[in-house]
Amino acid sequence: MSYVINDDCISCGACAPECPTEAISEGDSKYVIDPELCIECGACAGVCPVDAPNPS
Repeated sequence: MSYVINDDCISCGACAPECPTEAISEGDSKYVIDPELCIECGACAGVCPVDAPNPS
């Protein structure tokens, strides 16, 4: 199961540079995680100021 970014995302972009597989990109209203690329490492969750990324 990959991580997903919930609606608490404030689009700060802190998560994207931390992703080792470049699975995170800017979406229309929030950042999104490509489930095909996510390796469930949790690096994104560790830097998110609002705890938006969560395991799905």
